[in-house]
Amino acid sequence: MPHLRCGATVRVALAVALTALTALTASCSILPATASAQPVRALSGTGPITFATGKVDTGYLGPLVAQWNSQHPRQRVTPIYLPDDADDQHAQLVANLQAKSPVYDVMSLDVIWTAEFADNGWITPLSRAKFPLASFLPPAVATATYGGRLYAVPFTSNAGLLYYRKDILAAAGRKPPVTWAQLASDARTLGPRYHIGGYGGQFQNYEGLTVNFAEAVQSAGGSLLSRSGRVTVDSRQAREALDFLVSGFRQGWIPRASLGWDEEASRRAFEAGKLLFLRNWPYVYLDASKRGPGNKVAGKFGVTTLPGLHGPGSSTLGGENLAISAYSQHQLTALRFIQFLTSKTVERQILLSSALPPVWTQLYASRALIRRFPFLPVLRQAILSAKPRPDLVNYTQFSLAISSTVHQALALQIPADTALAQLAEQLRHIVRTG
Repeated sequence: MPHLRCGATVRVALAVALTALTALTASCSILPATASAQPVRALSGTGPITFATGKVDTGYLGPLVAQWNSQHPRQRVTPIYLPDDADDQHAQLVANLQAKSPVYDVMSLDVIWTAEFADNGWITPLSRAKFPLASFLPPAVATATYGGRLYAVPFTSNAGLLYYRKDILAAAGRKPPVTWAQLASDARTLGPRYHIGGYGGQFQNYEGLTVNFAEAVQSAGGSLLSRSGRVTVDSRQAREALDFLVSGFRQGWIPRASLGWDEEASRRAFEAGKLLFLRNWPYVYLDASKRGPGNKVAGKFGVTTLPGLHGPGSSTLGGENLAISAYSQHQLTALRFIQFLTSKTVERQILLSSALPPVWTQLYASRALIRRFPFLPVLRQAILSAKPRPDLVNYTQFSLAISSTVHQALALQIPADTALAQLAEQLRHIVRTG
């Protein structure tokens, strides 16, 4: 499941192809009033189905599929595991759906794909009455809608968190940072003292970098787009955000190696005791808590919300939605399987086994779950204050432009002001032609 899921390396060929596609097509729009998919209708067709999902963090899936299959022998589910990174997952799903293939029935989609898939008529609109949406986290429900209709069902939610070495901070008499200045000060002074890196994130040239940059901009009070859809990455707040990250690389408290890190690489670095601070998703908590020969932080780390320019920062809203392919021949079974996976009992089970954030609001107040996962109240706060990525049909092109340009700035290849000026021009073209 994407922790966003933010994919892996963006390949040059893909970037070129997507850029060309952006220039040649005019079928995309920002926040359209209506979608091109058909109206909500009663679903039909029962029988065996497939479930297309990324393989990372799906250890919970085998037992659940076995449970379903034992209870529904004529409607068995077969998982189809997509590539690990979200960019490749997206490409494989799109290729399949453009061919109108019935191979995928239920699909696990990154929350940012809802608009694109709905606008292209690739996923089936759903009846709100079939799901307990009022019991779900409101931000998660919003990511599953498009043009006023429900096109997917929230499955997991997500928000970026700050992991920190509580043993090191306690020894220095310091509290978890609330501002960038505090984080930078701790990273500069405590990191060298313990011969570890100060701060790590997902700074590889892919969707994860777009998320990290967006969080920095939001945490400085800015945005990538205004509510009216105007590009705002050349604002003062965006410059402060990029300067903060660039200064970390220039001064050395952000390891240069992190220019090649995705979620998993940065997690491994933190668990190996190589970082004081790490920005990552909630799934890291369970992994980092498991004692073992390669884990040097079990019992020694804490979790808090992201810091910001002048106070607590803002995360990017992540998570997964479940959707039904418009070309599925067994859509009623697909609907029932989604109802099963998004039930409160199953969502609790997934949280316990994989630490993936549920969409059921009640689970965040469970005393038993909080004893197991003390960070749940912090996570709930982070999700409710998180901001979604732009609701663009051509979001993929938008994100590619951001990650490519910001990566050059972090690698100290181009000045920050030049990067933002170039990026603003690229994004205006993408939004305008989209």
